[in-house]
Amino acid sequence: MERSKKIIDKIKNENIKPIPKWYFVVPNILIWLVFIILVFVGAGAFSVILLSIQQTDFDLVSHMSHSRMEWILGLLPFFWIVLLIIFLVAAIFTFKKSKKGYKFGWPRLLGLSTAASIFLGTLFFIGGGSHWLENTFAQQVGFYQSIQEKKQRIWMRPEEGFLSGTIEKVDSHSFDLIDFNTKRWQIEYRDAFIPPRVLLEKGESVKLIGKITQEHKFYAKEVRPWEGRNYLKKRMGRMKNSGKK
Repeated sequence: MERSKKIIDKIKNENIKPIPKWYFVVPNILIWLVFIILVFVGAGAFSVILLSIQQTDFDLVSHMSHSRMEWILGLLPFFWIVLLIIFLVAAIFTFKKSKKGYKFGWPRLLGLSTAASIFLGTLFFIGGGSHWLENTFAQQVGFYQSIQEKKQRIWMRPEEGFLSGTIEKVDSHSFDLIDFNTKRWQIEYRDAFIPPRVLLEKGESVKLIGKITQEHKFYAKEVRPWEGRNYLKKRMGRMKNSGKK
């Protein structure tokens, strides 16, 4: 009893007050908030990695004269892979500091964080968010080489059989192409393989596999769309317009 009285007197004399509940709750909420943000940033990085994989023509490896490994390493989105790893590790460290973080081991946290980033990143990619994120980053960060720039580097080597650009005019067996260096080419496509998703129209961007026959003239063995999603958008637009008529 005397000990209890001493404690009470000490509280009164030193004006000791209980620590409010929010003092413990708020830091834990902030930790969770930072963890969620880090997972979402990791998801954004993963969505751009998916975009890069989608835009890469891996079947071109057999056509390449350079080392296959050199070509693949040149296209890998190292920046986004490193960013994903950094934010996953940061998310795990942050979660470890939460109230119940000690209960989770590193392998389990790594698995959960990775799964969350992959799931959210896939949804972001399907919704088209990866295009917006990658384009925004390319415009704002000077040193960053975009996926489109990497594609152009691969597909702007006519002397090796790769050419790309925008269709200017189309005839029955040839079309005029303005490449991404603003050089005009006459393309013969009489016997070329052209998938159904390719639209040979003015303003369409295409990729060509073939060879130079003369100066400013290129024989196309294969015509590919620069981006397949444009075909789907235009086809849907045509269906809407025909429905209105």
